Amino acid sequence: MPETMRPGTMRAARFHEPGRPLATESLPRPEPGPGEVLVQVRAAGVCGSDVHFAIEGSPVGFVPITLGHEVAGTVAELGPDVEGPEPGARVVVNAVLTDGTCPQCLAGRGSICAGRSLVGVHHDGGLAEFVAVPARALVPLPDDVPFDVGAIVTDAVATPFHALTDVARVRAGEAVAIVGVGGLGLHAVQIARLQGASPVIAVDPRASQRTRAVEVGADLVLEPGPAATEAVLAATGGAGVDVAAEFVGRQESIAGAAELLRPGGRLVVVGIGAEPIVLPPPVVFVRRELQVLGSYGFTAASIRSVLGLVTAGRLDLSRSITHRFPLEEADKALQTLHQKLGEPQRVVVVP
Repeated sequence: MPETMRPGTMRAARFHEPGRPLATESLPRPEPGPGEVLVQVRAAGVCGSDVHFAIEGSPVGFVPITLGHEVAGTVAELGPDVEGPEPGARVVVNAVLTDGTCPQCLAGRGSICAGRSLVGVHHDGGLAEFVAVPARALVPLPDDVPFDVGAIVTDAVATPFHALTDVARVRAGEAVAIVGVGGLGLHAVQIARLQGASPVIAVDPRASQRTRAVEVGADLVLEPGPAATEAVLAATGGAGVDVAAEFVGRQESIAGAAELLRPGGRLVVVGIGAEPIVLPPPVVFVRRELQVLGSYGFTAASIRSVLGLVTAGRLDLSRSITHRFPLEEADKALQTLHQKLGEPQRVVVVP
């Protein structure tokens, strides 16, 4: 019997240390504990965060570890004291595990739970044939949403949805600029249009990404710099945008996004980086009543809402996934994203 078919074992792509390729290994299949469910992974997205961990050395909870926090699959087994979902049910995983009892959780803001931990960062993740997760982390996956699309919804789409809907609270008719239109930013363009934003402006130095932004609905695409600020003013009657959402995490791009705001505008920072944020002098910041908001991750409600939009045909993610790899090529998937081979948007591993 082949090794991958032995009872009680599974394959997993394991991260051992930064710079060392992910290795596909045979491991004991997880046993779901009390309150847990064993999920058979059907698709797992590879994210920029995985690049930070495996190549750039950002810390994880332990090593070796199985990365992968964008997970979709089917319920394989229920742990003790778990009632439903039934084995075979299609699900996605909310990778942000919360305590459910802190003030933030009780206010519906689980993404900033003080006791949160992450699947694929603090717990073994989805670059494997099976993963054990708390039952409360599961969100039903509608039958008409493919597993690979369901996987990327859990972060790459739910994160910009949370930023624009829950944090920035974009309203119909508001002008919105998306700064950085990579895997998250392109989805932000689509979400801003769904919210009724007008115009939706995409800012990115890469011509290929600006082209993609037009394809998914941007009204105007610009290269960053002083000319972009002038163009935004021209497109908004000299006012500037109501909301500027930054998805890069660099000092320069955050400062550039702030320059695009109208008086009373909101800057929402989604990109994560180490550089300090530089803002206009207090005399400008205060007199213009500008707001700076941080947005981290997503909630289960974000995931459910996005899946509902996909099911209703309002959000088309059919072009979001540009590369798919088998589990044995998980490291190739990681390198494809890291090195931008073939201009990837979203990369998915299919066990």
